Amino acid sequence: MAKIFQVSARAGMTRVVEPIARALLRAGVTPNAVTVAGTVGVLVGALGFGARGHLVAGALIVTLFALTDLLDGTMARMSGGSTKFGAFLDSSMDRVADSAVFGAVAYWLATQGNHSGVAAALVCLAVGSLVSYVKARAEGLGMTCNVGIAERTERLLIVGVGGILTGAGLDHALEVALWLLAAVSIFTVGQRMAHVHRQAQQLQPDGQA
Repeated sequence: MAKIFQVSARAGMTRVVEPIARALLRAGVTPNAVTVAGTVGVLVGALGFGARGHLVAGALIVTLFALTDLLDGTMARMSGGSTKFGAFLDSSMDRVADSAVFGAVAYWLATQGNHSGVAAALVCLAVGSLVSYVKARAEGLGMTCNVGIAERTERLLIVGVGGILTGAGLDHALEVALWLLAAVSIFTVGQRMAHVHRQAQQLQPDGQA
């Protein structure tokens, strides 16, 4: 069900994003420039607003600029496909942005004396990186790993909703969201490892243990 929702949502967003992508390409803007600009925007939202306790503004800014993930991909497709450096840059900038988001959240929770929330944010940061690493490593070994209930979009959405609710006055919403995210991220790592294990077993020559 989560995958069906995700595919439908992405299809709807693509129809909105494509005209913007065409306009940017006509103006001479490159997909890589959009990738970097999106990361800078996330840094501003996370460190400039979220870390200072402006959770609603921070979450909205981060969400807006995180959508450049879809925009730069659409631009790359329209301009003939992603380059190897473009794919490398996009993945690297995603890690920078994610680190800023969860680092900012952990910092703000620490200033509030919420040690449980800090622990949850650090677990999300560590396991979120592992979710991405498992996929990258699998693909580097020639296997696929496009599975999991908590990919990057879902992770940012969960923490964003928690931040907005806490900023709106619902105490502990962010902490609850972080622990929920930690749980689904750990589950996603397990899903991906199991998926890769099944592929490895199928690729293994007969007679080998």
